[in-house]
Amino acid sequence: MSFVYPASFTIKLLCMLRRPRRNRKNEVVRNLTQETWLSKNDFIFPLFLCEGENKKVPIASMPNIYRFSIDLLLEEIDACRNVGLKAFAPFPQIEENLKDSIASESYRENNLYVRAIAAIKQNFPDVMLFTDVALDPYSSDGHDGIVKNGEILNDETLEVLGKMALAQAQAGSDCIAPSDMMDGRVGYLRKILDENGFTQVSILAYTAKYASAFYGPFRDALESAPKFGDKKTYQMNPANAREALLEATLDYQEGADILMVKPALPYLDVIRLLKDNFHLPIAAYNVSGEYAMLKAAIANAWLSEKAILEALLSIKRAGADIILSYFAKEIAQIL
Repeated sequence: MSFVYPASFTIKLLCMLRRPRRNRKNEVVRNLTQETWLSKNDFIFPLFLCEGENKKVPIASMPNIYRFSIDLLLEEIDACRNVGLKAFAPFPQIEENLKDSIASESYRENNLYVRAIAAIKQNFPDVMLFTDVALDPYSSDGHDGIVKNGEILNDETLEVLGKMALAQAQAGSDCIAPSDMMDGRVGYLRKILDENGFTQVSILAYTAKYASAFYGPFRDALESAPKFGDKKTYQMNPANAREALLEATLDYQEGADILMVKPALPYLDVIRLLKDNFHLPIAAYNVSGEYAMLKAAIANAWLSEKAILEALLSIKRAGADIILSYFAKEIAQIL
């Protein structure tokens, strides 16, 4: 049965030179005019590492994400390579008895992280390995710096960061990623690396790392939450954007190769701010809380899985050249 317009209803075609819907009328033209695309080459896949053998420990707050012993971590990286991922950022869970107030385990010869880096590069020399430089996984205080009388010491922490970065470079790291937010750490680490012949080891700076509520699942995964207080004296105030320009300027001047914003989704404006003001690659960390939030909504059928792609596209559209994301493997299989 066809629809008949009422006699009083008249159709008047408007004279419009611009009809944006013409570029949305079918899938072919939508693809031709799409401005932002995700690629497997955009992603770094964060991985969690633990001591032992044949261990794959699920993380309750992060569905389908696990802590791996080195042997199974190698299998996971191989599986990721088979779907096109080539960049990885491992994070170690350190046993409590190895932690102390100066994070000495972080640079001990043949520690868990050093062994993992060496094993990954020996088995997969083609991958790009980004390694974390910060005290919190190794510190009995759970902070990113040395603590004295309740204060996080900046300059004293740099010495430990330097030893840690050098140990990672010697093990085969392609790019160190200082996540500590101590002042001057990029320049200090660049000097240490260069003086020891590691001029080709890159630095991905956690430039604008905010004191965020979205890190909870990550801290559970590494059991590295601060034992007292918070991280607000070194991580950035979530209310500030202009301050990110200061941090980025310093990291740029000190020799950073890549600038990163962390978290990603609540700070899309900061990603764009750095993109518009610096001629360096901009990375964004789609953090554990962002992952957990979407996964929980999808599991409860409050959102469809298409929300994952939309969220990642928003990060890319904001200006991120590189995205660290726990969705990386899942997205690579789709792409």
